[in-house]
Amino acid sequence: MGIVPLAKALELAQEYDLDLVEVAANARPPVCKLMDYGKFKYESAMKAREARKNQAHTVIKEMKLRPKIDPHDYDTKKGHVVRFLKQGDKVKITIMFRGREQSRPELGYRLLQRLAEDVQDLGFVESNPKQDGRNMIMVLGPHKKKTEAMAEARQAQEARKADAKANPGKSQNAAESDHDEVVADVEAPAEASAEA
Repeated sequence: MGIVPLAKALELAQEYDLDLVEVAANARPPVCKLMDYGKFKYESAMKAREARKNQAHTVIKEMKLRPKIDPHDYDTKKGHVVRFLKQGDKVKITIMFRGREQSRPELGYRLLQRLAEDVQDLGFVESNPKQDGRNMIMVLGPHKKKTEAMAEARQAQEARKADAKANPGKSQNAAESDHDEVVADVEAPAEASAEA
């Protein structure tokens, strides 16, 4: 429309049964649009809602260990840390010292360094190990962002669904039992020849 007086702009808005909405108040002259304000408000609310839905919230997961942890327990806890990092979450690892263990903080430090080395392909040390009273704390951050991890999980889920549609009668357990039967058939003649 170009530059028009305010009275003419209001008249045009009434003529077209629209609202006169000021878009840029600081511009000289101020910029206004003729639009349905209710529809504009609704669309902007929907865009904001969609943006919130796609936004990923970073979560800090916590894993607690003891300095004298059993190797199997360590592997289990390491598995949890790996899962958290794959999901794109940060992990706070806490080593809890009790009694005389407090006089040996190097045990906790070595354990944290070992864990950091074991998961270095998935995450990095965001906060170096530091003593906090009876505990020693280290924070690991994931290499990939939460949104990337969510996208990969979605793709994997879609791939599983597509595979299930391609092979509707065959489940994972059925495939494994077929494999077991084939192995049993191969091994049976060998046993018979050994008896003969």
